[in-house]
Amino acid sequence: MKIAQVAPLFESVPPKYYGGTERVVSYLTEELVRMGHDVTLFASGDSETEAKLVAQCHRSLRLDKHCVDQIAHHVLMVERVFQLAHEFDIIHSHIDYLPFPLMRRMKTPSVTTLHGRLDIPDLVPLYEEFSDIPVISVSDAQRRPLHWINWQGTVHHGLPEDLHRYMEGSGGYLAFLGRISPEKRVDYAVEIAKRVGLPLKIAAKVDKIDQTYFETVVEPLMDHPLIEYVGEIGEAEKNEFLGNALALLFPIDWPEPFGLVMIEAMASGTPVIARPHGSVPEVIEHGVNGFIVQNIDEAVKAVEKISTISRRRCREVFEERFTSARMAREYLDIYEGLVETTHPPLEASRV
Repeated sequence: MKIAQVAPLFESVPPKYYGGTERVVSYLTEELVRMGHDVTLFASGDSETEAKLVAQCHRSLRLDKHCVDQIAHHVLMVERVFQLAHEFDIIHSHIDYLPFPLMRRMKTPSVTTLHGRLDIPDLVPLYEEFSDIPVISVSDAQRRPLHWINWQGTVHHGLPEDLHRYMEGSGGYLAFLGRISPEKRVDYAVEIAKRVGLPLKIAAKVDKIDQTYFETVVEPLMDHPLIEYVGEIGEAEKNEFLGNALALLFPIDWPEPFGLVMIEAMASGTPVIARPHGSVPEVIEHGVNGFIVQNIDEAVKAVEKISTISRRRCREVFEERFTSARMAREYLDIYEGLVETTHPPLEASRV
């Protein structure tokens, strides 16, 4: 099958540091190539892939100090994809609703994975207009605010099976990984660590929009001997960081669409302690690969009994449910269904 993958340009594919969507696009793209498909990746020029790379800008926009208008690059990419659409059997977009007007006018089947939150009132009139566009969710919970649009399926994220190795959590600390922002509640993680008397290592990036929050709310909390701010880390450092931790703290306060860090922890053998928002109940089975808690008091109790969770079982759950091979197969099923629906059977048979 000839497949176009259209990635955001904010980060490279895969990202050099933090970046959930671009990382998932990379895992999917490489797995599809490994399976023998002809894949073209539309992404930033500093991306690395075994697919054919069609570079849309010289480097990822977040790291490009000379980039002022990031949307301009995405609009231009959408037009280039439209111009080349006839070369593909399916176009898979990961850049939200930007391509919808042109997707509606393309003869080539297309589908969009929605990676972000959908409980935003501004989105309702937009999706009322584009309710015909095929879309994919990354969790069932993500769908709830817009349950009536043209969902083709839910595909949970997956990681390459050999990306992280199993580790025993010998570091004796708790971990927080991802992004510092009000909804991620790193302040809760700090409070949990202080109450149980365990070190907390925080590996997270701070976006410009959250800089004031970091300086006024989070930074003062780190003036404590148990709390260590590591900063933003890359893929090569994640396995050691997560695998040496006793548990990953994920005390979110928002409808998390998926939460890639949860399965990264599981792949390393590390259980997750998380609040039950968004996708969490779809990823964490209470008492099996972590604990689902309502508040800080319950999180403290969960840390105290974290040794009752089998780290081997955490890794097994990852291998059973959250590999990139499983993710690619599920996406292929959706691709094939859309191609068969769009083209007559004889034309579709060439795929």
